[in-house]
Amino acid sequence: MDRALREVSGPLLPHLGEHEWLTFCRIFTRGSDDIYDRYIAGEITFAQQRVLRAERCLAHFGAAFASGAQAASWLEAYETAQPAYVRAFDDVHPFLDALEAAGIAYGAVSNNVHDYQRAKLDTAGLERIRILVGIDAVGVAKPDPAIFHEGLRRLGTAAEETVYVGDNPAHDVVGAAGAGLRGIWLNRRSATLDAEAAAAVPVQVASLSEIPALIRS
Repeated sequence: MDRALREVSGPLLPHLGEHEWLTFCRIFTRGSDDIYDRYIAGEITFAQQRVLRAERCLAHFGAAFASGAQAASWLEAYETAQPAYVRAFDDVHPFLDALEAAGIAYGAVSNNVHDYQRAKLDTAGLERIRILVGIDAVGVAKPDPAIFHEGLRRLGTAAEETVYVGDNPAHDVVGAAGAGLRGIWLNRRSATLDAEAAAAVPVQVASLSEIPALIRS
C-alpha cells in the first residue's frame, strides 16, 4: 500500500523526503480510522473514503486536489497501482506452516467486504487462508464482538482457546478481548501508545515468528 500511495501521490507532493512519505502513509493507513469508520457505518462509499483519506494526507503537507476530476484521476491511478504491490510479509508463510504443523486452525477477520479482501489475499499468494469473514457477513465490523464470534463459528473453536493477532490495537486487540479471545498486537513498526491505550494491549510482537511460542505458553 505504501509504495502505491507514493507512486500515485508523488506528482502532487514532489518535494517530500523519505520521512515525510512515511508520515503521509501513516496518516492514510492509521491516521484516518474515523473516515474508514464512516464507510463501515454506510455513510460514504469505499471510493469516497479513499479520496477523503488522501485529502487528509495532502492537507497535512499543505496540498490539495485541484478539482474533483483530479481526485477521481488519483483514485483510478491508485486502484490500478495498488494490486501490483500487494504481497505477504516474509514471516507469513513460515507462520502458517508452523500452525499447520501443529494442527492449529486459522482464518482471518477483516474490516472490509469479503470479496475485496479475498482478492487481496489471493493476489498476495495467501489462498491457503480459506476461512475469511468480512463485514458483509454479519453487518458489523471490528471491534464489534459479533464479527469475531462469526470467525469462531467458522473456525470451530471456543473464544477462550483462540488467539487473534492484528495490527490495530483498538479494533483487533481490544476488540478480540471484548469477544473473549486473547488479543495480540502485531506492532511491526515499533509504534508507541499512550499509557491508557497500552494498558489495554498487554501483549505485542514485532513479527509473526514470535506467535508460536506465545501460543504454547
